[in-house]
Amino acid sequence: MNPTNRNPAMLAIRLASTLLAAALALAGCASSGDLHTDGVATDAASLHSERSFARIKTTPAAWPASDWWTRLGDAQLDALVAEALKDNPDLAGADARAKQAQSQVDLQNAKRLPTLNADASVAGARLPTTVAPKPVGGSFATYPAVYASFSWGLDIWGGKRAAWEAALGQARAAEIDAHAARLALSVNVARAYVQFGYAFAEKDVADAQLRRANASHALVRQRVAAGIDNRMQIKQAEAEVATAEQQVAVAAEAIDSGRIALAVLLGKGPDRGLDIARPKALQPAALALPPNLGAELIGRRADLVAARWRVEAATRDIAAVKTEFLPNIGLSAFAGLTSSSFDNLLSLPARFYMVQPAISLPIFDGGRRRADLNHADTNFDLAVAQYNSTLVGAINDVADRLANLDSLQVQIAAQHRAVDAARQAFDLSQQRYKAGIGSYLDTLSVQQQLLAAEQRAAALDAQQVDTSVRLVQALGGGFDAGGDVPPVASAAP
Repeated sequence: MNPTNRNPAMLAIRLASTLLAAALALAGCASSGDLHTDGVATDAASLHSERSFARIKTTPAAWPASDWWTRLGDAQLDALVAEALKDNPDLAGADARAKQAQSQVDLQNAKRLPTLNADASVAGARLPTTVAPKPVGGSFATYPAVYASFSWGLDIWGGKRAAWEAALGQARAAEIDAHAARLALSVNVARAYVQFGYAFAEKDVADAQLRRANASHALVRQRVAAGIDNRMQIKQAEAEVATAEQQVAVAAEAIDSGRIALAVLLGKGPDRGLDIARPKALQPAALALPPNLGAELIGRRADLVAARWRVEAATRDIAAVKTEFLPNIGLSAFAGLTSSSFDNLLSLPARFYMVQPAISLPIFDGGRRRADLNHADTNFDLAVAQYNSTLVGAINDVADRLANLDSLQVQIAAQHRAVDAARQAFDLSQQRYKAGIGSYLDTLSVQQQLLAAEQRAAALDAQQVDTSVRLVQALGGGFDAGGDVPPVASAAP
């Protein structure tokens, strides 16, 4: 007899080879034919923006820094952003989702490795005499055993590795999402701070309007007493005072709401907002663009990077599912010691072992594997569509913010000229009143125009800073993925 025929390991290898050859001959019973993806990733170069950005100067320094908010020039804002990034509970949720995705990476990696288990047991049994005669039948006996088992599903087609890479891509996307959450939080704090400052400017104008309305009311009362005006004018003046008081209350409420909004973003109670002082005048970001915006934006915006990782993960998912249509080999082994008593459990005759190579061959599954592959293909198409949508939105978001800032520069310059003209008119009306040429009512009327112009100027200034903050967000807010951005395939493997 051939000595190799008595070697269990050699027998297992020969059997596995025979089974694999037979499986390959039968492969194709469960087929993935006619299933494919349709998603095609958009090339950033195809989204032309040269004419839209032609008037904007370009400089490599235009990419926002990671601490971009410090350029706004308010130390209190810097402290608030740092506090929010430390204590906001939403960030804890984003970090938890990233850890959850990483746990799936560990799980898929564990599936690639062999398993080894050790067990010990004691079995007790009584066989009836109808099955076995005495002394075996009719008596109770114990059978102790110690044994170890080994199993390993071989990854000959790389499906388990592809599943692990898919989980890795999803984990990377979740990690990038956590960066995006931090950017969104810092942007929201800055925008809430801008609105908080504007609420104070509105309160200043409302207070001045109330003082003007009270002065006008007092003057009308004097004129009515002197018989110059009638009661209709005094009722009009009283209505103007009431309206001004209402506007003061609205402005005060906006300040209170701004404090609460900031407290929420900081992850604190409403009392925290009471400690926030009036903001300083903030400086908007300069109007500039980085060169090669379309190409480089892909690595500068966290949402785009995360979308690309999800496309990569969907590609790996398809590769993993396709291997389910192929035969696979698994190895298992079982060895241990067992006996009818503890006395000779550890003796050599008590040993036993088993080696079991096995092969799985998909033949008929009711269409489950095809459904799984179709689902994976659809997920890829959705991921590509989401990436394309995010890319188109990103470039147009930058263009929109730049157009807003460009328009606001013109509006602010014109409004400041209007404020200067209204202030000069107010000064002239005061001079005329002091010279006895004009009336005080004329002066108060001109002052109303000045206050309205100042209120509009304050609103435009706040809008300019807010839009510059949103431009920072559109440019990625200081995030830089570097070279860690996977290519987007036009079709799954």
